[in-house]
Amino acid sequence: MRQLPLPISAAAQPSLDNYVAGANAEALDRVRALAAGRLAEPMVYLWGEPGSGRTHLLRAAAQANPGLVTADDVETLDSGRQQALFIAINTARDGGPGVLAAGNAPPAGLQLREDLRTRLAWGLVYHLKPLSDPDKVRHLRAEAAHRGLELSDEVVWYLLSHLPRDLATLRAVLDRLDRHSLARKRAITLPLVREALSKNNDD
Repeated sequence: MRQLPLPISAAAQPSLDNYVAGANAEALDRVRALAAGRLAEPMVYLWGEPGSGRTHLLRAAAQANPGLVTADDVETLDSGRQQALFIAINTARDGGPGVLAAGNAPPAGLQLREDLRTRLAWGLVYHLKPLSDPDKVRHLRAEAAHRGLELSDEVVWYLLSHLPRDLATLRAVLDRLDRHSLARKRAITLPLVREALSKNNDD
């Protein structure tokens, strides 16, 4: 009888400390300062491709400072939410709670009302750059260590070579490998990785 895996190693919740900054160290520093209420500029806007860490930073900042106004995926906002964000930015500049917003393009490239695009550009604007391969290797190892797992170089590079490289996917794969390894009472080796990720695997 196969051992049933138990949920004993949940992935770490988004925080400002476990964000993998790579080339985005300055953006992380400004978001940290905004969340702590010590940034002179009350508005920060982040943009980048999916998987760049925008949502991670917004969730982490909101957890660190529940009073902070956050708006993710601003390109999807309807007219009512655009108006709410417009008011929040004006309020922030008048001494109210800070605003941290994020989208998939710089302010000028967003399909939003003109006055909102202008205000998003008033504050600090950062383009979140994709992580390098060495950054992703460090992240994979850190996430594995959080789960009490050890990954060989062979396994790490296999994952980076055969899977989408966004961090959400890599974290989900680590969760799957963790369960698969526990269920079969086997260490995470390349054969086990291939077995766990095969389409025929029904775990």
